[in-house]
Amino acid sequence: MTTPLKQLSLDQIEAAFAACGLPRFRSAQVAEWVYKRHARTYAQMTNLPQALRDQLAEAFPLHDADVIARQTSSDGTRKYLLKLGDGTTVETVGIPSEGERLTVCCSSQAGCAMACSFCATGKQGLHRSLFPGELVDQVNVVGADFGRRVTHVVIMGQGEPFANYDHTLAALRMMNNPRLLGIGARHITLSTCGIVPGIERFSHEPEQFTLAVSLHAAVQATRDSLMPRVASWPLPALRETLERYTRETGRRVSLEYALIEGVNADSRHLDALIDFCRGLLCHVNLIMLNAVPESPFHPVPARVRDEWLRALEKAGVAATGRISRGSDIDGACGQLANGAANREAAS
Repeated sequence: MTTPLKQLSLDQIEAAFAACGLPRFRSAQVAEWVYKRHARTYAQMTNLPQALRDQLAEAFPLHDADVIARQTSSDGTRKYLLKLGDGTTVETVGIPSEGERLTVCCSSQAGCAMACSFCATGKQGLHRSLFPGELVDQVNVVGADFGRRVTHVVIMGQGEPFANYDHTLAALRMMNNPRLLGIGARHITLSTCGIVPGIERFSHEPEQFTLAVSLHAAVQATRDSLMPRVASWPLPALRETLERYTRETGRRVSLEYALIEGVNADSRHLDALIDFCRGLLCHVNLIMLNAVPESPFHPVPARVRDEWLRALEKAGVAATGRISRGSDIDGACGQLANGAANREAAS
């Protein structure tokens, strides 16, 4: 029986190798070859005996993520359509900034089951969850293409990370591991739609990963209509969980809020957001809604976002307006759907 290596966490690799009678150092050695040195085959692992390479190739086959399409935005952002070992496709985005900063927006699932009404990914439905190595591959693909070290990762691409909790956390630990990618825990952000049990569990993880929550409305009826799959965890329960999270971790939570014309951007919704944030250790990211084909939703004028920023500041709520990157290639928040990249790949 074979098990593709990239389906396994670091602990699982160690246990699987031990079950084959291999010493512990071999698992660390192979993980370093795959995730730090980007080996695509066991044949490249020249400090392993040939017999061992043959054994591992048979028992733990390697499947790389292949770039089948790439688009470059006018702002330098790059979006990639990746083909995984079983033919599944998924999108990831590389976002360069001034200086040495390079951020990867990473997908945790191919498609998404959350069905958020303003999100292109949600219209796809869920194909499958990704394995740990498939998340890490996205980071390595982007770093190799830019020829730079990835400094920041946001799990904000396709999928709901807490619906794929174990694989996602295993991937974050690979990214954070100093012997592998060595990305600081505080430079790794996981974004959830607000799955309360996942937030509870995340609060007890030892690493200082950053938590972001897609809020998008602090009025229950509005949030339920925008994000129907999290309606079973109402806003009071979400807020109580976030209070416990901040007490447990001592870390501030980011609240993502996409302003949508005629839906969640009036004074009633602003007052509700201020009430939700009052006394909570949080930071609000206001997002100008990005265009999604055939969507009935539209962004507000920039002046509305600026008015909200001033009102939040006056109320003592830390807030910034997020600058969307890559929207001209459908690579910004809520736009990932394997669409434009697929059309380019087929052309």
